[in-house]
Amino acid sequence: MWFKNLQIHRLPAPWSVTSEQLEQWLAPHAFEPGGSVAMQSQGWASPRDNGELVYARNRQMLLTFRAEKKLLPASVINQVTKARAQELEEQQGFKPGRKQMRELKEQVTDELLPRAFSIRRDTRVWIDTANGWLVIDAASQAVADDVRSLLIKSVDQLPLANVSVAQSPVAAMTNWLLGGEVPGNFTIDQDAELRASGDGNATVRYVGQTLDDAEVRRHIEAGKQCVRLALTWADRISFVLTPSLTIKRVAPLDVIKEAEDPTAQNDDERFDADVALMTGELDRLLAELLDVLGGEQQGAAPQALAA
Repeated sequence: MWFKNLQIHRLPAPWSVTSEQLEQWLAPHAFEPGGSVAMQSQGWASPRDNGELVYARNRQMLLTFRAEKKLLPASVINQVTKARAQELEEQQGFKPGRKQMRELKEQVTDELLPRAFSIRRDTRVWIDTANGWLVIDAASQAVADDVRSLLIKSVDQLPLANVSVAQSPVAAMTNWLLGGEVPGNFTIDQDAELRASGDGNATVRYVGQTLDDAEVRRHIEAGKQCVRLALTWADRISFVLTPSLTIKRVAPLDVIKEAEDPTAQNDDERFDADVALMTGELDRLLAELLDVLGGEQQGAAPQALAA
């Protein structure tokens, strides 16, 4: 149930939208499987597979963005098109022209699409209407862009904004490595990436090893900056911080796993308990992370974004 990636955005806090209102806005853009000639399709799906597009409990909402894409390699299309072109040449006595080849390729594509395999990808969205968070569980910026685009299309004048902090994550992570510690309830883990900003972008990566303070300092003094840093918050959640403030490889630690509700009787109750636990922990994590990055910049209030 836990989100593995956090692309974080701001909404007004509180955001006075009910799940019923949001359901109505999403309904016209509900996911429908692609037709026989559609290469891809996307829309909103039910987070609980119960027909409802919005899961809501205690001012926390979950949405599911679903994308479907047909797998039809260009090499297959080209191979069949070439064979058809040879047949056509034999019939008409001369090679097909450019326009004929284009039409032939389109015809072959339409014929092959119904037999193509389809893959689906679900991307979850968490909305905290009480504290003004909108979080997309996507590691890829392109996927997050697709989700945001459909959100903006679905919700007219969506008051969505990026999070802006006083200190850049790169500067903060570099300073934390220099000092060997992070303020607040955060500790440095064993993964980091340092990169030079000059020609060549010389890069040093540490994976699964204790960071040597003297070695790290030499790299920083030579002009490298920290662009990825693994951290743990309050011995409860581990994650990797990036320059864009995207949080990756989110993982609850044992202390949280032990806090899971043992009284849940069925899948619905377990899902409710998991969502309550996850959103409560992530809300505290995000608030403290922004605090150690100098706090949110004044004047960064959410504004309606254009589609």
